[in-house]
Amino acid sequence: MNVYQDWTARTAQYPEAGSGNLECIIYTALGVTGEAGEYANKIKKILRDTGGKMQGNIKYELALELGDILWYLARCSHELGFSLHDIANWNITKLENRMSKNLIKGSGDHR
Repeated sequence: MNVYQDWTARTAQYPEAGSGNLECIIYTALGVTGEAGEYANKIKKILRDTGGKMQGNIKYELALELGDILWYLARCSHELGFSLHDIANWNITKLENRMSKNLIKGSGDHR
């Protein structure tokens, strides 16, 4: 994951990319939400247009959207000064802790 994250710097074309300033954090956050919206929109159209049937190469098209989301996640992480590896490990630790307390279901960041 860190190799991929480092690679994304080669294709980062937004102002002051890599500086970690607030504008970069905002830009990459908006990128994640925009790409997630595109992913969700494709799924919505599956429900609307094909009655929920996955037809043609839609799974591949969805995978491409996930790639775009991943790119922005890598850039968000970089702008915050963290590696994707660290973020994934922190998430594992958080979820393992919730599982040990039987708190996977529910809401709230600090359960």
